[in-house]
Amino acid sequence: MPERNNDFGEFGARGIKGHEAVAWQLDAHAGFVATRVTARLHYLTRTERARAAAREAGLTVTDRTLKAWLDGRRSPSRKNLRNIESAYLQVRRRKVARYLLGRLNREGCGTRVEFHLLNQSQVTRPHHRVVEFRTLNVRHWDRIVEVWAAADDQALDDAWINEAVVDLGSQWGRYEYVTAIGFAA
Repeated sequence: MPERNNDFGEFGARGIKGHEAVAWQLDAHAGFVATRVTARLHYLTRTERARAAAREAGLTVTDRTLKAWLDGRRSPSRKNLRNIESAYLQVRRRKVARYLLGRLNREGCGTRVEFHLLNQSQVTRPHHRVVEFRTLNVRHWDRIVEVWAAADDQALDDAWINEAVVDLGSQWGRYEYVTAIGFAA
C-alpha cells in the first residue's frame, strides 16, 4: 500500500490535494453564487433559525447594525465582510448537506467520480509518473459530506482518502494530488 506524498511538487508536478477538489465541487453543487452582500445578509437573517446559525458561524453584530446594512445606510467593514462570507458559506453548507448526501449516495448506487491527472508538464522525463485517467463509483458519501459541511479540512482529507481514493487499488497514492475531481449530483 503506498504512503501519502510528503514531497509533492519536488520535481515540478502541479496539482491540488484531492479533498480540496472535492470541496470545490461540493461547493459548486451547493449553489454558491456570487451575490451582493445584502442578498447574503437577507439569507442569513430572514428567519430566527438562520440568525442563530449565522451567530454560531461568527457573525456577531447587533440587530441595529444588521438593519443599517440591509437598509444601505452603512456598509460592513472588511473584517465584517469576511465574517459575512464565512457565515454564509457555513450556513449554506449545513443547509444543503442532507440534500447533497441523498443525491450522491443515490440509494446505495453511489456517484461516479473522475480523477483528472496532475500536471506533469514541468517534470523531467525520468521523473514522470505513469498516471492515467481513472473513474470510480463512490457509494458512501456520508463521512465526506459530514466533514465538508463542518469545514474540517484535515478530516475531509482523511475521509476522502479512506472512503474513496483507497478503492482505486494499490496505486491510490498516485491520485492523492490531481488537477480536478469531477462528479455530478
